[in-house]
Amino acid sequence: MAFSDESLFNTSLLSLFLMGPPTFIACQFLTAPYGKHHRRGWGPSISPPLAWFLMESPTLWLTLLIFPMGQNYNNPKAHLLISPYLFHYFHRSVIYPFRQFLKFRRRNTTSGFPVSVALMAFGFNVLNAYLQSRWVSHYAEFEGDEWFWWRFSCGLVVFVSGMAVNVRSDMVLVGLKSEGDGYKIPKGGLFKWVSCPNYFGEIVEWAGWALMCGSRVGFGFLVYTCANLVPRAGANHRWYLEKFGEDYPKNRKAVIPFVY
Repeated sequence: MAFSDESLFNTSLLSLFLMGPPTFIACQFLTAPYGKHHRRGWGPSISPPLAWFLMESPTLWLTLLIFPMGQNYNNPKAHLLISPYLFHYFHRSVIYPFRQFLKFRRRNTTSGFPVSVALMAFGFNVLNAYLQSRWVSHYAEFEGDEWFWWRFSCGLVVFVSGMAVNVRSDMVLVGLKSEGDGYKIPKGGLFKWVSCPNYFGEIVEWAGWALMCGSRVGFGFLVYTCANLVPRAGANHRWYLEKFGEDYPKNRKAVIPFVY
């Protein structure tokens, strides 16, 4: 049974790494049709708040289901380590969709989120939630790890900094959408430097998570996050430039300040 579980874990981890390059390449030519890139031809749609809740939810319920089955379940370090991961996804699965719902209800928006895209995201989150929670709860070796507290402390600072940027930027964008009258140029915070500080913040978050974990599992998640979000940030940046033209700030990069 242990061998079977280890094989599943290693195969899933390999899949996570193998998904990165084709995702990055595909996203150079095809932008997922939600948000400002919403378009017809992707099948039935549901409301964005419901889509975000459903497709992100495995990160909560699957983690809570898997975690008690691991040999590290009674180790306080395992509970401490998984907490930032759960905190991020509680916000992403519950608070963020609820905020969207309250804002969009006032505007009576008709923009939808394709079910097909939500299902793909759901599948990824099942895979990733299994890997992250199973590694922390079962395969991580906490005993004798002299660097745990250094990695955790430094990684947590990076993680919290990234999440602060991510949440603040999302609040700005949701606030602009709730005002109606079409899209506007977002301002404030890291919007001074990049078009997608929400994506930059999320990349920083998972860099912090990878540092906290010090494992291939955390690093694999960071690599896939970059493969997915960096091309989309580029598409968003080009969209802003095309829509607002000369009015759009010329010094802004797409996602990484002063770089890209």
